[in-house]
Amino acid sequence: MDRPWTLDETAHAGPEHLDAGFVAGFDRKQGYPDPAGDLAVFAAHGLGGTSTIADLGAGTGTFALAAARRFGHVTAVDVSPAMVEFLTDRAAEAGVRNLDCVRAGFLSYEHRGPLLDGAYTRHALHQLPDFWKAVALDRLARMLRPGGVLLLRDLIYDFAPAEAEEIFARWLDGAADDPTRGYTREDYAEHIRTEHSTFRWLLEPMLTRAGFEIVGVEFRGSLYGAYTCVKR
Repeated sequence: MDRPWTLDETAHAGPEHLDAGFVAGFDRKQGYPDPAGDLAVFAAHGLGGTSTIADLGAGTGTFALAAARRFGHVTAVDVSPAMVEFLTDRAAEAGVRNLDCVRAGFLSYEHRGPLLDGAYTRHALHQLPDFWKAVALDRLARMLRPGGVLLLRDLIYDFAPAEAEEIFARWLDGAADDPTRGYTREDYAEHIRTEHSTFRWLLEPMLTRAGFEIVGVEFRGSLYGAYTCVKR
């Protein structure tokens, strides 16, 4: 089907994510996030050794690789050729055989086979404007079986618009000085200007309308949100 109106997800991914040099240092810049807590959330909802998971915006595969060691099959999806190549090589070196790497995005990944037991995305959905977030969440819901679990982590704004200046000032003051070891003031400012983090009070109705029940919410610093959702 010809869709001239479809968003170019690669253009919205941020040019740094397409650069092999940036990708090589991505885990260090992210602070080597530990996937154990997210794996435990899936396990607490009954996912186990036969479960199928898709990781949308998989990046260098920190979560996807850990999930492949615990669940039956994992599909790692990312729009960046550099990320997909890095993760493919990483999986081969680790001898992980139940992990597929696919170059695609929220709007272009076409899931085939039985419906998924779980879907995961970390710090990726904010790359889409709100209209496309709603489309992406609807697509994710249709990939999941009833009772399937979505775990969404992202930069989500849990404050009133009038509080933005105060919240952002505090966020920028806590930024890293070394760009190789964390996100700097300039990184955060660019995110605010050019990326599409949305307000919590806009995101939650999108999740509900897509067919999810929100069963768990955690926020850190009014900026980082984690949602556990179950497909109705």
